[in-house]
Amino acid sequence: MIIGKWNKSVILTYIGVVFSITGIYLVVKGYTQYAMGCLILAGICDLFDGQIARRISRTDEEKLFGIELDSMADVINFIAFPCVILCMEMSFSFISIFLSSFFAICGIARLSFFNMKAKEDYEGGTSFFRGLPVTYTALILPFAYLLRYVLQDYIFQLIFAAVYSGIALFEIIDVQIPKPKGAAYPFFALLAISMLWVYWGIL
Repeated sequence: MIIGKWNKSVILTYIGVVFSITGIYLVVKGYTQYAMGCLILAGICDLFDGQIARRISRTDEEKLFGIELDSMADVINFIAFPCVILCMEMSFSFISIFLSSFFAICGIARLSFFNMKAKEDYEGGTSFFRGLPVTYTALILPFAYLLRYVLQDYIFQLIFAAVYSGIALFEIIDVQIPKPKGAAYPFFALLAISMLWVYWGIL
């Protein structure tokens, strides 16, 4: 007997992790532009995994497992993966280590807070998130990275560092972010596909 849940309600979450691990490999090998595509794909998986899971009949244990699994995947997809991108893209190593640490700490604090609330209102008890969800990194970073192709390197690095700082701060500031619903899902999906098309055009 194996532990964990391996049914169709969690398969998309696992696929998202595979994209992120692939992306980390690409970053380390120097292909950050390809890795950004993996980040976008991981974001698409995260966008729809909850929607799919809620349409599948699950036990209470499977629901709780899904909450925990989603956050564990988010740590890889939208915290560890972006930290690797930052460290590989920044030429001033001390600042990149400091900023990556700050980004990671804010991210895991946000996820821990979310997990507490998710157990209370998992079925949609509120219409907003408190603090910026870490998953929005999959949308913000690819947009920001496009500046590499139009700005001088040192200017890009300063802006890229500022974007990371902004994401981290908004993850822990208690602001209300509307939860996506209805037409927001196809909108975000089309936006992500458009970003992939842009990156494929660059490549």
